[in-house]
Amino acid sequence: MQARFVSGAGLGLRRGLLAALQEDGASGADFLEVAPENWIGVGGRLGRQLRALSERRPLLCHGLSLNLGGFAPLDLELLRAIKAFLDAHGVLGYSEHLSACADHGQLYDLMPLPFSEESVVRIAERVRIVQDLLERPLIIENVSAYAQLPGELDEASFVCAVLERADCQLLLDVNNLYVNSINFNFDAQAYIAALPSERIAYLHVAGHYDQAADLKIDTHGAPVIDPVWALLAHAYARHGVRPTLLERDFN
Repeated sequence: MQARFVSGAGLGLRRGLLAALQEDGASGADFLEVAPENWIGVGGRLGRQLRALSERRPLLCHGLSLNLGGFAPLDLELLRAIKAFLDAHGVLGYSEHLSACADHGQLYDLMPLPFSEESVVRIAERVRIVQDLLERPLIIENVSAYAQLPGELDEASFVCAVLERADCQLLLDVNNLYVNSINFNFDAQAYIAALPSERIAYLHVAGHYDQAADLKIDTHGAPVIDPVWALLAHAYARHGVRPTLLERDFN
């Protein structure tokens, strides 16, 4: 299958949406995004449905378990399986979270990283290994966080340093940025201004849960609120309109 990148508005594909998306025109989405870990090795009816969708709309892949920020060796078997999946479905864009998610076993959550120069060097080397194996640029995503680890950099400087040293691309999650700006009291617009336009591949928007006035939890389970839409508009004004995808997991 010929590989394609994406344009326009996208939707995170969940299995509950498969039936509704089978008909042409059933969704206004220009592209779809899937977690490859949820689909590798899936055959039968579900596998055929995914293949049919990938022939009608471009796919992006958004990984869940690569553990870019961890200390354990990269899972090369998983990476080879991901590459085979990307090749089979014509996927050019593969993104992963800029976080840790394993330590002597899978943590099933995205752990924050220390924003340090040491972390930049270590993670950039892991990103380069991934890119070489996948034969594609890796797109790293800024993640939501609820605690901060010691480090000499702020989040924007850390993300920019990894992008530059690893020579990779960015998935700017606007909701995660908004959540962190509230949780850690920083200027989200200044963060956007610091980003290199040429490295922004696409964007995410989603909803979140208000635990408290100064604590937001990224859930993908609520409508996108007006301040997040406004921050998206600001990102467009600063960096140009990019492919943008809605994540919605429940409710």
